Amino acid sequence: MSERIVVVGFGPVAARLVEGLLPAVRRGSVSLMVLGQEAEAAYNRVMVAELGVGRSTAEALAMADAAELIAEGVDVRLGVTVKRVDRARQRVVLSDGSTEAYERLVFATGARPVIPNLTGINPDPARPVLPAGVTALRTLGDAETLRRSVTARQRVVVLGGGVLGLETALAAAEEGATVTVVHSGPHPMGRNIDRGGGAVLAAALRAAGVTVVSNAVSTAVEHNGPDGAFSALVLDDGARVEGDLLLLSCGVRPRIELAEGCGLPVASGILVDHRLRTHHEPHMFAIGDCAEVRCATAGCPDCKGATAPSGLVGPGWRQAEWLAGYLETLAEDGQEAANGLAPLAKEQAGVVVLKARGINLAVAGDTSAEPWDELLCPAPDGLPHREVAQWADPGHGRYVKMTTRGGVLEGLVSVGMPRTAAELVVLFERGAELPADRSLLLRLDGTDQPSGAANNDPARTVCRCAGVSGAVIEESVVSGCSSVPEVSKATRAGTGCGGCHEDIKAIIEKHFQGAVAA
Repeated sequence: MSERIVVVGFGPVAARLVEGLLPAVRRGSVSLMVLGQEAEAAYNRVMVAELGVGRSTAEALAMADAAELIAEGVDVRLGVTVKRVDRARQRVVLSDGSTEAYERLVFATGARPVIPNLTGINPDPARPVLPAGVTALRTLGDAETLRRSVTARQRVVVLGGGVLGLETALAAAEEGATVTVVHSGPHPMGRNIDRGGGAVLAAALRAAGVTVVSNAVSTAVEHNGPDGAFSALVLDDGARVEGDLLLLSCGVRPRIELAEGCGLPVASGILVDHRLRTHHEPHMFAIGDCAEVRCATAGCPDCKGATAPSGLVGPGWRQAEWLAGYLETLAEDGQEAANGLAPLAKEQAGVVVLKARGINLAVAGDTSAEPWDELLCPAPDGLPHREVAQWADPGHGRYVKMTTRGGVLEGLVSVGMPRTAAELVVLFERGAELPADRSLLLRLDGTDQPSGAANNDPARTVCRCAGVSGAVIEESVVSGCSSVPEVSKATRAGTGCGGCHEDIKAIIEKHFQGAVAA
């Protein structure tokens, strides 16, 4: 007797869950239904901006083929919305009026873009009405809107100074659009980096042709263009930032309405335990951007300091892979065997990398500490000493900050120092100690260093989204992969945010250069 599992949502994380459950579907132990609100099957939302500036294709972003899944026995429903979850009867009510039963339900509803409350835009977050020329760049349709504007070399205004908005701004400017970034803080990426790194980043953006408007409070959207299209963003001081397209990049908010509507406990996301089970309903689960891992056990050390969903694709994929194994074990071997599986490991704080040509930026961990903090206010007895090493060369667009406690790296900011950044990221992910002489790391980017002086440890993680090491990528290249798409197909490396594409290319080139030399 097969167990009926219904997955609500069909984004990148749901696609990975479905892929993991396919063996159980083929064996007949699981009957799987996937409900997707969009007309398209899962695609890589992180790379939608690449499509919008003409650097990728919809085919390259695709992460699932509905026809192939249906042929495998998965019931795929696209363009359908789940209106309500009936917990008592264990059924979902769909927008077409039908209902579907489930034995286990997985929320993979993701997140929706935050729509700022501006005059000229309907503030209802669930059903925002955006005037022509305003887009949040979340879907394939949004990408097409950006593509038309970039192709016409129009004026693009990006509202928000986060990493995705900056990546889009830089790419659009490089493709010929006139780009202005408007954000509320003193410097871009204010939630991630400190003042020094932010100042160097802002200078790099201007050098790349992007106008930056800081400390700006937006109040209204004017749409006096042709056919009522966007014409200007109005600031609180009366200034107007004119443009032809307004790109909203103000963050995302977990989609928790379905879970909240059926009475499940929620916070920023749907509350789940370390086995991704919703509170009080062990047969219901949540993964990805909509899931907040915070169990109901008081004093749980793993839940100490728990935060809202990260919004990164890598943690969601790891949740999907773990849950696929758990659900498969439940269906085939029972609850006792599933309880024997180790719970999902606590996710380490993510590394944020700005993917842009000509600008290298990496940030991770706590970046708020300043070099003199510990001297002014020493750490309590028993707590390891914290040190902050900081180096800046603003004139050349370079900045590094390293925060350690007991010698172990707790936070980093690196701008314009690619080799130093690569080494620091490896040390951060391993929880390793920094050398006593911090300047040794800075010297990695010195002009006296030979080409290829960056970290070449095969055990290092090259693709953080999919958790693929350099050794695995090298093995795929030795086996015949000669391009990034081929490596991605064989190993999944590069299928997430795309930030590792250059590293994958370097591994491929190194292999073939060695083959020629031999």
